[in-house]
Amino acid sequence: MILKIDYVELPGKDLARSKHFFAKALGWTFTDYGPQYFSFDNAGLDGGMDGTPEALPHALVVLKADDLEAAQTQIESGGGEIVKPIFSFPGGRRFHFKEPSGNEMAVWSDK
Repeated sequence: MILKIDYVELPGKDLARSKHFFAKALGWTFTDYGPQYFSFDNAGLDGGMDGTPEALPHALVVLKADDLEAAQTQIESGGGEIVKPIFSFPGGRRFHFKEPSGNEMAVWSDK
């Protein structure tokens, strides 16, 4: 199974200011998912901004899989370390892992 980059999630300290910047400077549009999260569109790659206290302090690259459990098995057999087991969120389910250099990434599925 080939897992491709599907989404990039950015941490956000001031979502209103960031949204204003992205709209005015870059021409992006948005979908709000509550007061602490929005997704952006028209950016060349789908993504979002997370303003929750739990947000990572860096961008999170998110891969997409049709079979989340099989993707987790593949990540583990390749040497990845699962750091957040499969969980549900609005829109699907995902898990987080660290690759051997320590970068945290995620895999999601809408199924």
